[in-house]
Formats: sequence, structure tokens, C-alpha cells
Amino acid sequence: MKKIIAASALALTAIAAAPAMAQDASIPFDGPYVAVLGGYDKIRVDTPVGAGSDDGFLYGGVVGFDKNINGLVLGLEGEATGSTTKEGVNDLFVAGDRATVKPGRDLYAGVRLGGEITPGVLLYAKGGYTNARVKVSYDDGVDVLRDSTNLDGYRLGAGIETNISGFLARVEYRFSDYGNPKGFGLKPDRHQVAAMVGYRF
Repeated sequence: MKKIIAASALALTAIAAAPAMAQDASIPFDGPYVAVLGGYDKIRVDTPVGAGSDDGFLYGGVVGFDKNINGLVLGLEGEATGSTTKEGVNDLFVAGDRATVKPGRDLYAGVRLGGEITPGVLLYAKGGYTNARVKVSYDDGVDVLRDSTNLDGYRLGAGIETNISGFLARVEYRFSDYGNPKGFGLKPDRHQVAAMVGYRF
């Protein structure tokens, strides 16, 4: 009899908890998620003698966690991306020389803050730390110097997101600034437009 009562109590507890869990799962923009991204990447390099820019394709993945508090969404996210972008500058220090900057992997960790502008549609802003690996080469016609380094910078962005049955779709603009790496006078920054598709657990 005690076992039957215990089993009944356990079953009643599970039944009572089920609507609550279903209700929590139905809250939009809440909980962990994973996504893939692709988009447009433009790198611009300011130099002592001018500026140059080039664009390419952005690709990568995102993991994150959001908490929806009465329509106010607070989130943490991490991202790893790559790019086909490459930029070169001629006549940097002497006539005929060439400096080339080619980005590698880019790691990002940051926060985002948003609000539902209509049910199921989130408008948000984001910001955080970015670390980009770049390969730099310099050829003055006599010597060729090559180096690879990691650049520390910051990223700011904004976007819009929608969630349907656990799936998410997002479009955002991001700007990243990496300062003046190693004092060479090359100041790279990036403008990106990314589209993401993922799933929220």
C-alpha cells in the first residue's frame, strides 16, 4: 500500500509539473540555443598613407543563453567565425612596397539586451570582446616579412530575431575594432552583416 501511495504521489507530482514545464518552454527568447551563421564581411585598414578595404564571405557558429524577464531579454553568447576576406595596401612606407592583412579565425564573447517589439519578434543590441587571428606580410622588394598575431578588440552590433516552434532566425549588423596591432600603423576594423538560423532548447 505504501508503494502504491508513493507511486500515486509521484505520478500526481509529475502531472502537476508538466503544465508548468510546458509553460516555461513556451516563453519566447528564453533558454540555451545553437546556431550557424553566414553573411557579408568587410575589412578596412587605415594606414599612415591612406586606407583600403576588401570584402568576403563570413561563416561560423554561435552558442548562447537568453533569459526573458517580462519581455526584457538578457543574453550571453559566444561565437567562432572565419572569413574569405583579404586586404592589401601598396606604397605604405616606400614606393613599390606592399602590406597584406588576411584574417583567420575570430572568437567573440559578449552580452545582448533586447525587447519584444511585437509577440515573437525581438529587437536587440549587443557588445563584447573579440579576438581575431590575422596573418600580416610586408614586401618592400628586397625582404619579405611575415607574421601571425591575435588582435584584441571590441564588437558592437544590433539585430532582429524571431522564434518559431523552437527554431530561431536572426539578422544583425556588427562593427569590430582592433586598434593598432604591434604599432605598424595598420588599423583594421570590420563591418559585418550576418544571418543566423538555429534551434533553442
